[in-house]
Amino acid sequence: MELNFADFSPTQIYHLMTQTVIPRPIAWVLTESDEHNYNLAPFSYFSAVSSVPPLLMFSAGKKPTGEIKDTVKNIKSTCRCVIHIASEHDAELVTQTAATLPHGESEVTANDIKLAEFTGFDMPRVAHCDIAYGCELYEVQEIGDTPQNLVFVKIISLYLSDNVTELDHKQRIKVLADKATPLARLGGGEYSGITAPFAKVRPK
Repeated sequence: MELNFADFSPTQIYHLMTQTVIPRPIAWVLTESDEHNYNLAPFSYFSAVSSVPPLLMFSAGKKPTGEIKDTVKNIKSTCRCVIHIASEHDAELVTQTAATLPHGESEVTANDIKLAEFTGFDMPRVAHCDIAYGCELYEVQEIGDTPQNLVFVKIISLYLSDNVTELDHKQRIKVLADKATPLARLGGGEYSGITAPFAKVRPK
């Protein structure tokens, strides 16, 4: 089967892309809309971009009404966010926080999600998540006809739970993927976890 994207509508192209660019990591993004009023939403167009500076990027579309999403609005206002790597056990919560709520209504409150102090960063984090990045806004770019917002953030702090880390033979921090059980996005309403990690030696 060979498909020419010129033959498909934007909705059909989105469907094909999300069915084939798999698995996709999920940025579970916490932002602040008012003082101590927090928005939490997942984005699966998400990736690491660079290490110098340490940048992450996620892409956010518009609300069904055509309005800018609360996550982007909040980040533009406060210039900070916390990005979490959700686990397989969070699949239901992640799905629930994808709901479109009126601006100012909190997915954290609606889903009774506990927050914890993020030492060294001026926002809390989701208490039960093993991996969280405290980030500052780097840049927002608008692309495409809709348009999409590409949000680039600079990592300031990293939280790692002791439950998912150990030191390797070089005394570097190693994250145990099988303990972190990261949640990945597939097409439609499907998610995936990971199988047992395996290693290969890269050629010199």
